[in-house]
Amino acid sequence: MAKPNKKGPQRTVDVLCARCKTRLYLYRKGGKGALVKCFKERIVQDFTTTAGHCPGCDGQFARETLVRGTPAFKMIGGKVIAK
Repeated sequence: MAKPNKKGPQRTVDVLCARCKTRLYLYRKGGKGALVKCFKERIVQDFTTTAGHCPGCDGQFARETLVRGTPAFKMIGGKVIAK
Protein backbone atom coordinates (compact mmCIF):
# COMPACT_ATOMS: atom_id res chain seq x y z
CA MET A 1 0.00 0.00 0.00
CA ALA A 2 1.14 3.54 -0.68
CA LYS A 3 2.21 5.85 2.13
CA PRO A 4 0.26 9.09 2.68
CA ASN A 5 1.53 12.22 0.97
CA LYS A 6 4.03 13.88 3.37
CA LYS A 7 3.26 17.43 2.28
CA GLY A 8 -0.43 16.74 2.62
CA PRO A 9 -3.38 19.01 1.92
CA GLN A 10 -3.40 22.74 2.62
CA ARG A 11 -6.85 22.83 4.27
CA THR A 12 -6.70 22.69 8.06
CA VAL A 13 -9.48 21.68 10.45
CA ASP A 14 -9.87 22.10 14.20
CA VAL A 15 -10.33 18.77 15.98
CA LEU A 16 -12.46 19.22 19.12
CA CYS A 17 -13.54 16.90 21.93
CA ALA A 18 -17.21 16.02 21.43
CA ARG A 19 -17.92 16.01 25.17
CA CYS A 20 -16.28 19.23 26.47
CA LYS A 21 -15.46 21.03 23.15
CA THR A 22 -11.77 21.41 24.10
CA ARG A 23 -9.45 22.01 21.13
CA LEU A 24 -7.26 18.94 20.54
CA TYR A 25 -5.46 19.38 17.20
CA LEU A 26 -5.03 21.65 14.24
CA TYR A 27 -4.88 19.06 11.45
CA ARG A 28 -4.26 19.13 7.67
CA LYS A 29 -7.18 17.01 6.45
CA GLY A 30 -7.69 15.81 2.90
CA GLY A 31 -11.04 14.92 1.39
CA LYS A 32 -14.54 15.65 2.58
CA GLY A 33 -15.34 12.49 4.55
CA ALA A 34 -15.50 11.92 8.28
CA LEU A 35 -12.36 12.15 10.43
CA VAL A 36 -11.43 8.49 11.00
CA LYS A 37 -7.67 8.78 11.53
CA CYS A 38 -5.07 11.50 12.04
CA PHE A 39 -1.58 10.92 10.66
CA LYS A 40 0.95 12.29 13.17
CA GLU A 41 2.99 13.99 10.43
CA ARG A 42 -0.07 16.06 9.38
CA ILE A 43 -0.81 17.48 12.85
CA VAL A 44 0.12 21.18 12.72
CA GLN A 45 -0.54 21.99 16.41
CA ASP A 46 -1.07 19.53 19.26
CA PHE A 47 -2.98 20.87 22.28
CA THR A 48 -3.05 17.55 24.19
CA THR A 49 -0.76 16.60 27.06
CA THR A 50 -1.25 12.82 26.88
CA ALA A 51 -1.55 11.10 23.49
CA GLY A 52 -5.16 10.17 22.73
CA HIS A 53 -6.64 11.77 25.89
CA CYS A 54 -8.53 15.06 26.14
CA PRO A 55 -6.87 17.61 28.46
CA GLY A 56 -10.28 19.04 29.48
CA CYS A 57 -12.31 15.98 30.49
CA ASP A 58 -9.51 13.33 30.41
CA GLY A 59 -11.60 11.10 28.13
CA GLN A 60 -9.93 8.86 25.57
CA PHE A 61 -10.69 9.95 22.02
CA ALA A 62 -8.09 8.00 19.97
CA ARG A 63 -5.70 5.05 19.94
CA GLU A 64 -2.15 5.05 18.56
CA THR A 65 -1.66 2.71 15.59
CA LEU A 66 0.20 2.22 12.32
CA VAL A 67 -1.74 2.93 9.12
CA ARG A 68 0.09 1.91 5.92
CA GLY A 69 3.33 1.84 7.93
CA THR A 70 2.92 5.43 9.16
CA PRO A 71 2.20 6.39 12.82
CA ALA A 72 -1.35 7.66 13.25
CA PHE A 73 -4.18 8.14 15.74
CA LYS A 74 -7.29 6.05 15.07
CA MET A 75 -10.30 8.07 16.26
CA ILE A 76 -12.97 6.43 18.41
CA GLY A 77 -16.39 6.98 16.83
CA GLY A 78 -18.36 9.94 18.16
CA LYS A 79 -15.58 11.22 20.45
CA VAL A 80 -14.27 14.04 18.20
CA ILE A 81 -15.69 16.82 16.03
CA ALA A 82 -13.82 18.30 13.03
CA LYS A 83 -14.65 21.94 12.21
